[in-house]
Amino acid sequence: MRIAILSTNPGLYSTRRLVEAVQQHGHEPLVIDHLDCQVIIENDSPSILYKGEVLDQIDAIVPRIGASVTDYGCAIVRQFEMMKVFTTAKSQAIMRSRNKLRSLQVLSRAGVGLPKTVFANHTDEIDRLIRLVGGPPVVIKLLEGTQGIGVVLAETTKAAKSTIEAFYGLKKHVLIQEYIAEAQGADIRAFVVGGHIVGAMKRQGVEGDFRSNLHRGGNAKAILLTEEESQTAVNAAKALGLKVAGVDMLRSDRGPLVLEVNSSPGLEGIEKATKQDVAGQIISYIEEKIRADEGDTVGV
Repeated sequence: MRIAILSTNPGLYSTRRLVEAVQQHGHEPLVIDHLDCQVIIENDSPSILYKGEVLDQIDAIVPRIGASVTDYGCAIVRQFEMMKVFTTAKSQAIMRSRNKLRSLQVLSRAGVGLPKTVFANHTDEIDRLIRLVGGPPVVIKLLEGTQGIGVVLAETTKAAKSTIEAFYGLKKHVLIQEYIAEAQGADIRAFVVGGHIVGAMKRQGVEGDFRSNLHRGGNAKAILLTEEESQTAVNAAKALGLKVAGVDMLRSDRGPLVLEVNSSPGLEGIEKATKQDVAGQIISYIEEKIRADEGDTVGV
């Protein structure tokens, strides 16, 4: 098989590991920069140009779409879907997961545990919204923030109001979210492939920072999930239509609460923490689905 990894940087750990896994499984890997792809739309004959050549004979793709280029990246993934190429992440599922508000609404409808969250459009009732989520303290998140950027812990009502008003002044939409004190600055990343947990780690933020993102200097160690945590992660990925996902959760007094579901989860942290060949399990999932002729490319 020819398996393409859609990535703008072939030197990234995740991209390199996927290339290695494709080769180890006896297939041909290609790294395709989706930003250099052009969509050709013709009646009953969709195609993609890449560096002046028509892309054909691609059996499967693994999208690694950065948040800043979601729209264009998803257009390319959608074109591959129209060409009936297997994808580990559908374009609509990626779009759904990238919109924090929409993803929380979908997860809420599916009965997945979530921190209490409020969204409003430049309201004057900030004090009331803070109280609605049990604050202060509260967590304030930009809708388009990633990797912990645009996430603020406001410990007083005054600090929360100042932060929210500042974001509103920049014409930014924010979520006001319940602060889960018992999590103690740690979260859980569960890696889901094909409806199964293939690895999990606990991430702890650096001292003085409640954010646990590894990009912000946090550290990680492998953990065993409880049955409830495993089921929550699988249900969250399923609700958003993601076959490969990193599900971020907090351990709270009322059970696991999902913070976010990542459609392009990094492999470095999870593989180094768990010593598991997660890249290889993604390729095994592709093999299984294609062998069973389950293209799974219809939009959701």
